[in-house]
Amino acid sequence: MNVPEEDGRILYNLIIENNYRRALEIGTSTGHSAIWIAWALSKTGGKLVTIEIDERRYREALANFREAGLSDYIDARLADAHELVEKLEGPFDFVFIDADKDWYINYARAVIPKLEAGGCIAAHNVHAVKPGWRRWRSGGSDYYEFMVNQPGFETSIHSESWAGLAISFKKRG
Repeated sequence: MNVPEEDGRILYNLIIENNYRRALEIGTSTGHSAIWIAWALSKTGGKLVTIEIDERRYREALANFREAGLSDYIDARLADAHELVEKLEGPFDFVFIDADKDWYINYARAVIPKLEAGGCIAAHNVHAVKPGWRRWRSGGSDYYEFMVNQPGFETSIHSESWAGLAISFKKRG
């Protein structure tokens, strides 16, 4: 269930290249992606807020953060993201969504107003609908269509991600 190494590297590079410092991850799981994100933030002077609803995965993630030596860069929360994301104040300059796929649009709606200009929302397991595909096979296509149609955003699927990583940049000005 964790992001593959290739996608972790993409997240890391996005943060480093754009000097992001205030990150949010929705869906910690056991912390693999959070480690990539926090590793990058340790170089930019940033911090990650990450949310996980499952207590077993949350505890495993905390142990993984300690083992990686990145706990100081991570504010891990055991909570229901359906409720907490709305309450978080922000602002954020980087958001990674990798939780319940049917809520991706709701998460995006909640974080878009909290995302700084030049910021990025990355979402995992997202694919554009291609001609001839059945809609149910496209995984995250509703989210992708939603983001492509957001004014003020440029959205694409990262070419190096086999799992499907949608990258949406909030335009400046």
